[in-house]
Amino acid sequence: MSNEKREAAVEKETGRIESFSDGVFAVAITLLVFDLKVPQPPAGATFSVAGLGIALFNQWPSYLTFMTSFATILIMWVSHHGIFKLVYKSDTPFLFANGFLLLLVTVVPFPTSLVAQYLTTPAAAVACAVYSGVFVVINVAYNLLWWSVARHRRLLNPGVAAVQVKTHTRNILLGFPVYLLATLLAFWNPYVSLGICGGLWIFWAFTFYERRPRQRITGEQDVEAAPGTGS
Repeated sequence: MSNEKREAAVEKETGRIESFSDGVFAVAITLLVFDLKVPQPPAGATFSVAGLGIALFNQWPSYLTFMTSFATILIMWVSHHGIFKLVYKSDTPFLFANGFLLLLVTVVPFPTSLVAQYLTTPAAAVACAVYSGVFVVINVAYNLLWWSVARHRRLLNPGVAAVQVKTHTRNILLGFPVYLLATLLAFWNPYVSLGICGGLWIFWAFTFYERRPRQRITGEQDVEAAPGTGS
């Protein structure tokens, strides 16, 4: 099959799935901004310049969790797009796995609000544990999605190299123990837990960045694809 026909087939089978998924990611990332509140002065009073500055500064947990969650959802979307670049067709298990992941994506604004509200209180450990725990489950969903794609290579583009499949599998699996560690560490130091979650999105950003696609020629040899070829 020529590259032009193959690309047309991919668009026909996965175009609607990607469009729907992009819409869900967009809604989830937009909902995060609702945690950024305008400070309200006490009843019958107004803020001075210094008072407003202090009130804005006191909302730093909201800014921190907004930036962390925004970056996380953004990288989740990039990772999701990276997976779909390798997909050639879809089936029912793949659709349900993708739907399960999207369900969890829409949940992210809730633990974000939880951390923003309770990070500076004695309940910070529980809030951060819930936050990290949500990403443990999200990583499970990513593994299910990738498994539904890569199992027996049924849905993969024929040009995807075996080494590329192995690398994606290893990198996605790595997220589970790290997020689980962040969940446990939340009860020791909530800020360390958030730091781990915030740092992982940098790893995912580099994980799904590929300068040039690779195309499999034989079962033993992988080479860089020429421009216009590959996934």
